[in-house]
Amino acid sequence: MNYTISELNDQPLYPLLVGGIIPRPIAWISTLSKQGIDNLAPYSFFSVASSNPPILTVTQINAQTENDKDTLSNLKETHECVINIVSQDLAELMNETCAQFPADISEFEAVGVTACKSEHVRAKSVAEAKVRYECRLREVVTLSEQPGGGKLILLDVLSIYVDDKIMSNGVIQSDQLRAVGKLGGNEYTIATQDFSIARP
Repeated sequence: MNYTISELNDQPLYPLLVGGIIPRPIAWISTLSKQGIDNLAPYSFFSVASSNPPILTVTQINAQTENDKDTLSNLKETHECVINIVSQDLAELMNETCAQFPADISEFEAVGVTACKSEHVRAKSVAEAKVRYECRLREVVTLSEQPGGGKLILLDVLSIYVDDKIMSNGVIQSDQLRAVGKLGGNEYTIATQDFSIARP
């Protein structure tokens, strides 16, 4: 069956996007509000935009309200964040931070995530995360203000932390990282089974 976009509304379109574009890596983003409250929230619309210079991209999908999520509000105010990569052992905690906590509540404390000091930004890092990217906000591009519309967040990478235990010959070992990817609905997957194909 072919789906013509102009004949669909947002409700049936969303599952066609998130169900087919899989697996999606998860950016578990920690920020600090200007009031000093630590925030932690996962985003599955996440990728690399550039390696020279190193830039990551995250998209906020607008909720039914007009307000930005705490993560984007904090980024606009402080321009700093940490992208924590979610390994299998962190999946349950990550999922708990999806809850709609008030802006004056820290997800680190509410859920029991261990925080540690970052090297180059004021936002805290997830201590157990085996890979972490400390970033500064480069730009926010509003693609649509409508519910379900996107705001594209571009982040300059300032530093990268990698646990030595998952490195080999300068390469992150995916079977050791065991990164969690998002599928459709409530489904997730784990990057553990690799296969190689030589480029022509």
